[in-house]
Amino acid sequence: MNAPVSPRMGRIGELDLPARLAPYAPAWLTQLLFALLCAAAGVVARLIVDIFAPGAGPFALGYPAVLVAALFARWQSGALAALLTLLHSWYFLLAPVNSFYPKGPGDGSRLLVIVIAYVIMIAVAETFRRAVRRAATERDRQIAERDLFLEEFDHRVKNNFTLVASLLDMQRRRAGDGETAEALASALARVESIARAHRHLYRGTAAPGTVDMATYIHELCTALEEALFLRGAITLTCTADHAALPRDRAVSIGLIVNELVTNAAKHAFDDRDGGAIKVAFETRGPGWRLTVADNGAGMSPVAIAARRGGGLGHRLVEGFVRQARGTIRTESGPEGTVVTVDLEG
Repeated sequence: MNAPVSPRMGRIGELDLPARLAPYAPAWLTQLLFALLCAAAGVVARLIVDIFAPGAGPFALGYPAVLVAALFARWQSGALAALLTLLHSWYFLLAPVNSFYPKGPGDGSRLLVIVIAYVIMIAVAETFRRAVRRAATERDRQIAERDLFLEEFDHRVKNNFTLVASLLDMQRRRAGDGETAEALASALARVESIARAHRHLYRGTAAPGTVDMATYIHELCTALEEALFLRGAITLTCTADHAALPRDRAVSIGLIVNELVTNAAKHAFDDRDGGAIKVAFETRGPGWRLTVADNGAGMSPVAIAARRGGGLGHRLVEGFVRQARGTIRTESGPEGTVVTVDLEG
């Protein structure tokens, strides 16, 4: 299997120094200085090689200098680096050294071959550089079009969520009090939980298509605290580790939190003036753990078993847990109830 190319290496391949440094220096100056730098690097490499193999391959180290100059500073810089390395090799390395006078009988033809090789290499490097630039321009254009499409799609979906939530809220208000109003309020909270997860898809540091769970759960808890009209004596606290999860799993986890916190707020403190509900989402090994705990009256083992037989809320929670690829367990006693959901990594 081929190893993936890192984004940083891909950006290096697109580097065009004259364009990058255009705000600070004209293109010709950048090309000149970079050619001098590459030629100087070739000379230094030549000096190091001469320590171990004096005079070996007098033109060999010019190739990388010319290639680097042409790739990153265009063909003009490559041509200048070629000229400088050829002059250095001709003057300092070919006998008689320190002279531009004609060398051996075969050196002229060898120089001609080297020049042709340099020209071909510069042409290939320039062709490759332009192809990379065209590919980068096309990629940036496609990314801009995708971002525009996602922005439009995001706007339309937000409007749809707002419309559904408004209709549910209007029906809830018309229903007044009673089971119908309570059912509509629960449906409204679920819709708002899904909409909140959607809002996190295209913002923040999470990868596209994922949701940062720390931000999402904190925002969800704030909304639940406002929607449930928690009395001052009943507090809702939330802690969450950062984790980027796919949208569908994040929505399921948010709905689990919505159901469990709502149930605790409605039933855990019937005979008490105060209490606390705690929500925690934390990394555990390769996966994560969601905990919703309260210090309310608790439930007896019989009540827990009866719940498994199932009201709608409990069946919904079990369905959401399966969608989130997790397992759920409930522990309850006089000190309160703790619901733990362990999620696969």
